[in-house]
Amino acid sequence: MSKRPRKTNKIRAELRKKHQTRKRQGNLTRGYHEHGYAEQDLEYGERVSGKGELTRHRTVTGMESDAEATGFGVVPEVDREMCSEGRVLAVHGLVSQVQAENGDLYQCVTRGLLKTLSTDQRHVVAAGDRVWFRPGEDHSGWIERVEPRTGILSRTSRGRQHILVTNVDQVLIVVSVAEPTLKPNLIDRFLVTSEKTGIDALICLNKVDLVDLADLQPLAGVFGQMGYSVIFTSVKTGFGVDRLRTLLRGKETVVSGQSGVGKSSLLNAVEPGLDLAVREVSTDNEKGRHTTTVSRLLPLAQGGYVVDTPGIRQFQLWDVIAEEVAGFFRDLRPYVNQCRYPDCTHTHEAECAVKDAVADGHLDVRRYESYTRLFSGDSM
Repeated sequence: MSKRPRKTNKIRAELRKKHQTRKRQGNLTRGYHEHGYAEQDLEYGERVSGKGELTRHRTVTGMESDAEATGFGVVPEVDREMCSEGRVLAVHGLVSQVQAENGDLYQCVTRGLLKTLSTDQRHVVAAGDRVWFRPGEDHSGWIERVEPRTGILSRTSRGRQHILVTNVDQVLIVVSVAEPTLKPNLIDRFLVTSEKTGIDALICLNKVDLVDLADLQPLAGVFGQMGYSVIFTSVKTGFGVDRLRTLLRGKETVVSGQSGVGKSSLLNAVEPGLDLAVREVSTDNEKGRHTTTVSRLLPLAQGGYVVDTPGIRQFQLWDVIAEEVAGFFRDLRPYVNQCRYPDCTHTHEAECAVKDAVADGHLDVRRYESYTRLFSGDSM
């Protein structure tokens, strides 16, 4: 039996803090009585400040919502006769490209209410969002509501949540084995995020034509033993492209990794009609150059979507505290509850089952060192 939708109510919603507190330089009234001021001193010395950090509220008609799923504590009510459902394909600054259910594309701005509601997110709307929007003339529109999200890939940026994409089934973590240098610790960070959000993770080791495949087997074996799918690919030779195409079929997949690892080139090989722009890696520092500038949903002829995302230099975890990190490491997880101390951090304590497993060769040393860096809060 289907559940009845909750009735809409008038809800007191918290808004963003508009101003920061500014401290006065001194007590102007006391200073005037004691010393006196010229007229120009008062003109330039007195300022009217806003409310500072006082919380702002507004009454909103809608339903209470899980802030983690929508970004807000309330889902505003919309006029369904005036609005249409759609999917955000890409966000360019203040404008979102929305595809309606009939396939038409609209260039939409976000309703002012959504931009003023209190949220930890850097941006209110993200690629992949399912939204209600009000169509306007010349295929313009206004996004009125963001539906609850699943499959969110995000990171920390300037102390806030930077959502890369929403409503995806899996993440394809692309790393290059050379040019730029292979970074296994970056893979670990993506895996922690996928474990937290429940998104399936695929690991793609790209540019294998530049190295001996035998040298990659130990690393691939560590991830494979934990149950992750590892794919070797080379756009230059075509190696592994057919297998990758099969793994993407019928899925909604976000493709992520640092700049220069060949994400766009891989997608062009999987779906030649995409014709995504690509650039060479810098020969001076072996760092990639940004080619993709925004996350964009791209349909596949075989069914499903891929989301090409901008290359990243750092991937700081969002909403993961140090004590949770071990639980998101599949290989560490079986040993966590075997430690003598319930609050063991697995870094310095005696009789630690995790450290014993590393010493006995049951846990990979590199993975353990990656855990300790994440636990200590090192950024990457």
